[in-house]
Order: sequence, then structure tokens, then C-alpha cells
Amino acid sequence: MFQTMTYTGTKKENYELLIKQLKALIEDEPDEIANLSNAASLLNQFLDDVNWVGFYLWKKDELVLGPFQGLPACVRIPSGRGVCGTAVADQEVQRIADVHAFPGHIACDAASQSEIVVPMMKDNEVYGVLDIDSPSKDRFDEEDEVYLKEFVETLQQHI
Repeated sequence: MFQTMTYTGTKKENYELLIKQLKALIEDEPDEIANLSNAASLLNQFLDDVNWVGFYLWKKDELVLGPFQGLPACVRIPSGRGVCGTAVADQEVQRIADVHAFPGHIACDAASQSEIVVPMMKDNEVYGVLDIDSPSKDRFDEEDEVYLKEFVETLQQHI
């Protein structure tokens, strides 16, 4: 049984513990939706100052809303549109300090001020994205990016 916990180490130590927790949650579970759901929940309870954590999955040439934690969200996002669609088109992490300054930003939650989106791959093809929003500007830094990429790499082994 999983319990909510307070992470008391350094940011690096906390992320390393988070990734160990993810591995424990998904190692024996073959269902992709179950693993994505637990991953979204785990991130939501781990990260401070976030208002949306979830996944969009690549289906028929567009991103479609997947498991998430937060307010209801946009259901479909085309490649190249918004932060998530740009992450897919460029196949690169998008770390946006101020979403209102991002051309073509899609505002699903008016409270969102900053965002990080990490592309997910399966068999060398786009699988989807991890999308995390914050109500604070410049919430995500380089260390968040490094460890969220590692989190996604761990998750990709079980999807």
C-alpha cells in the first residue's frame, strides 16, 4: 500500500526516491493505462506548486488526453500546436517559464503560468507526452527537466 509522504532530502535525492517509487509501482504491471495513471498520481503528490499533471497519448496523428490529475483538460491537440504539440513535433522537452509568452499556447487551465512537457517514445515512435503545469511562472528548472526525463525513460520501459 502506498502512503503519502514528505520528501525531506535534496531535490536530487527526492527525485531519485521518486523514480524508485515509480519502478516499484509499475514493475509487475503490464497495463499501460494503469501505469500511466499511477505515474500521474505519484508525480502529483510529489511535486509542489503544480496544478495539472498528466499524459497525452499519440493516436491517429494527434495527442489525445490520457490519465491525469487536475482540472478537466483539452481532449485533442494536433502536432505542432501549443506546448504539447510542439514537444511532439520537435521531439524535444519544452520547458516554458511563462506560457503566456509562448506562441500558440493552449490555455486549458487559466491558472497555469509555466509548463514542462517531456516527449515519450515507444519503438522509436512518438507515444505521447508527460505534461505538467504550474500556477507559478518559471516553476521548472534544469534539474526538474533532467529528472523528469529520467522518470519518463523509466516509465517508457513499461508501456
